[in-house]
Amino acid sequence: MKFIIATNNQKKLVELERILNPLGIEAVSAKEAGVRLDEVDETGTTFLENAYLKADAAYKKTGMPAVADDSGICVDALGGRPGIFSARYCPETCHTDEQRTQKILEQLEGVPDDERGAHYTCAICCILPDGSRLEIEESCEGRIGYEFIGDGGFGYDPIFFFGDRTFAQLSAAEKDAVSHRGKALRRLKAALEQHFGKE
Repeated sequence: MKFIIATNNQKKLVELERILNPLGIEAVSAKEAGVRLDEVDETGTTFLENAYLKADAAYKKTGMPAVADDSGICVDALGGRPGIFSARYCPETCHTDEQRTQKILEQLEGVPDDERGAHYTCAICCILPDGSRLEIEESCEGRIGYEFIGDGGFGYDPIFFFGDRTFAQLSAAEKDAVSHRGKALRRLKAALEQHFGKE
């Protein structure tokens, strides 16, 4: 069975493939499915609402079961920002992940260790072949460092510390084991196994 993954982020696609493939589900991008998904207006006020908007648009366009996630980082000292705007934070001056990450470091200049708490959130919406949907949200607590460390991961990973290492220093397996997306995908896997009646 093929599920369309409603993302243009190749690294997210790879993470989803690692979880879905053992279930006999082939995760395919829009390009692989031979379709072009329109850019979805993320008008939701929560991660779950935006994940649903993206999954629903892909499901309606292709007729295939669809999976979409909306995720981001919420920084305590910034009142939870960038939150749902993580991928488009400070759009006037920031056009890349690196620039958005640097912006957060600048905004936290002078903020002490004990006030640099943050968490990643991942919301996943999966629209099944019959049109029903699974919705899951998970988070991972950590803190914001003072500089870019590590060359793995993506997004804000080089400044997000989990324990004594940043997400960008973790291997894919280590990150999957603890990350917001890893936790959400394991719950998705369990829900899909239950839905399809697999042992």
